[in-house]
Amino acid sequence: MVLGLLSLSGCSKKEEAKDVELKTISTKDLKAKLEDDSWVIVDTRINDAYNGWKLDGVSRGGHISGAVDFSANWLNVDNKNKEEILDEALKTKGINKDKNIVLYDSNEKDSKSVGSYLSQKGYTNIYTYNVKEWAKDESLAMESYENYDRLVPAEIVKEVVDGKTPETFEGSKNIKIIEASWGEESEAYSKGHVPTSVHINTDTVEPPPNWMLASDEELAKFALDYGFTKDDTIIVTGPDVMASYRVAVILRYIGVNDVRVLNGGNNAWVAAGYELETTSNAPVAGTDFGGKIPGNPDLIVTIPELKEELKSDDSVLVDNRSWEEYIGEVSGYSYHDKKGRIPGAVYGYAGTTSTTLEDYRNIDNTMRNSDEIKDLWDKAGIDINKKLIFMCGSGWRAAEVLTYANVMGYDNSALYSDGWIGWSNNASNPVETGDPAK
Repeated sequence: MVLGLLSLSGCSKKEEAKDVELKTISTKDLKAKLEDDSWVIVDTRINDAYNGWKLDGVSRGGHISGAVDFSANWLNVDNKNKEEILDEALKTKGINKDKNIVLYDSNEKDSKSVGSYLSQKGYTNIYTYNVKEWAKDESLAMESYENYDRLVPAEIVKEVVDGKTPETFEGSKNIKIIEASWGEESEAYSKGHVPTSVHINTDTVEPPPNWMLASDEELAKFALDYGFTKDDTIIVTGPDVMASYRVAVILRYIGVNDVRVLNGGNNAWVAAGYELETTSNAPVAGTDFGGKIPGNPDLIVTIPELKEELKSDDSVLVDNRSWEEYIGEVSGYSYHDKKGRIPGAVYGYAGTTSTTLEDYRNIDNTMRNSDEIKDLWDKAGIDINKKLIFMCGSGWRAAEVLTYANVMGYDNSALYSDGWIGWSNNASNPVETGDPAK
């Protein structure tokens, strides 16, 4: 649902937004402005459309080359720091009041919503455009992430639930939807989950009390208990997107060939206007995975392998923890008190705590613009031409960042799953603290 201007700013729903007249721009004029620094082109659609999905009847997926993203969906997020977060997004994307701003969509609603929001903030030179016109002309450049299909929009998941065969699922033999969250029949799962989804307790793939990745034998049993095969297409959902990415990477490691994640998690499902179900769905056990486990062993790096990788000039260890964790001020975990970092690890940004990942997400917990992620890596001195090995405290945050890297096309990447906790549990492993620049 597209909200009015005053509702977006937290005013009473009874109050009505003032209509804002926005100018339109032709395809010819828009094309002429792409290289003009006084203009900024903004994609206001759902982020999945920006990433590459053909939604709302657009003939080509992806975004206009050079466009930034500012989704109308972000305006409806319930977050006490919303205005601060959105102001920072506007600044980062160069959406300034002194520029001419073209807002484009494919439904003639999103642009109006964002235009009203910007007008309230004092923006004046605002134009609108329907990207369907651009997509019709094959000579006009559009960009998509190389592996955009690994992040699935709620609309596409709904088609799967309804028994349809949406875009990029044409070759899928058996599509399964699972919900990843902590705990047996977790409270979150009981409260509501994407219809047909089967609950997976994250303890199953990283058993307590250490919560490290389960052995290959345990993972083989897990695969059979849930009836997974290497030829399945699995969509991972859940209330905590980080848990979804953790389980998704483990499924890929096991050897499932096609694993995807609902972009934005259960909140994206609800935001799209769909209902969660509360009926519990039991897994159906299988007898044959159809291949060796692990089928993709190079996706996860062990401690001995990491030590060899650290000797190579062709690899970089990217530490996706908070800055305070990285320099050794805090451990980040209530059950682990050792502080510091692995020598040679490069700070790769994350969030403010061990359970957040603001640097890689939009306000609605969808994947951040790839150009902005690459800017973070460039700022950190991370060479994207090398093998990227992502790590965090115990593998959750890094699994999400690894997936984003894969979506962007960086397939020469892996997860050091045991993370800082696994490394520091062995007193013989070297440790660094402090700001490496000093």
